[in-house]
Amino acid sequence: MSSSSAAKQRLQALSQQLVQGIPDEGTFEGIPRIRHIASDSAGPRTKDKVVIVTGANSPNGLGRASAHQYAQNGAKAVYICDYDDSHLATHKREIEVDVHTRQFDAGDEKAVVAVIDDAISKYGRLDIFFANAGIVGQPKIFTEIDGEGFMKTMRTNALGVFLAVKHAAPAMKVTSESKLYPSGSIIGTASVAGLRSNAGSTDYSASKAAVISIAQTCSYQLAGTGIRVNAICPGLIETGMTQSTFDKARERGTERKIGQLNPLQRGGIADEVARVALFLGSDESSYVNGQAWAVCGGLTAGHPFVPGKLA
Repeated sequence: MSSSSAAKQRLQALSQQLVQGIPDEGTFEGIPRIRHIASDSAGPRTKDKVVIVTGANSPNGLGRASAHQYAQNGAKAVYICDYDDSHLATHKREIEVDVHTRQFDAGDEKAVVAVIDDAISKYGRLDIFFANAGIVGQPKIFTEIDGEGFMKTMRTNALGVFLAVKHAAPAMKVTSESKLYPSGSIIGTASVAGLRSNAGSTDYSASKAAVISIAQTCSYQLAGTGIRVNAICPGLIETGMTQSTFDKARERGTERKIGQLNPLQRGGIADEVARVALFLGSDESSYVNGQAWAVCGGLTAGHPFVPGKLA
């Protein structure tokens, strides 16, 4: 693509704020009223939006919890997707909006394109893509991880997010009578392991650092479109990936030790991360872009310390 055609494409995909500006809302007793981009926070945060969530099968996972938040906040349609579809039909019956289930590997480019094309075909728009699919990686020291295992982790955790951004972004530029300007929010699930060491294996940590980098670089390449890309970095959350840790602690009576290194001194639950995914997907986060948002009870706010000693 030539530089002139690239510039033309960018001009055709300017956000509403760049085209219209942020409106003046008049005055109240001589002072300017507060200007707004998002609608009233007391109302549904994702009203009429079309959403795709990957990694949504696990009963106590971030994907399922986030799909519920999007649906409860007025989404028109939610696509729940996973490589394992053992619970997707159950989730569909539980969520009371237009729900579509899809079984595919997040690293399968043709499958990612297909689900996005279906959303555009059915609804004429795509507003949120939560690229949440992930695997735990190889729980081994780096010298024991082979190249094939390393790339398997990268395929799901990093390539899956890259493909989501690559194909969701053009779809979010599609406009219609119900969506006059390009806009959208793409969210990738990273991890505190992508920010600091000692929270995951080398392959897992590298894949999650890649998610953060993808959010940062792509947000700049989508300049002016109103399409935002962010990464969520969960800490120790009780999900299918960490369930055995929580279960064993309960069996031993040591659950209180879970999360002892963070200032809240507890582990988190999926809904606590889903609330952040809801915010990042909504227009309320309209000026949050290219960020790695830690949801970790404060773990990443400090250096390692010995419990009971001055932090």
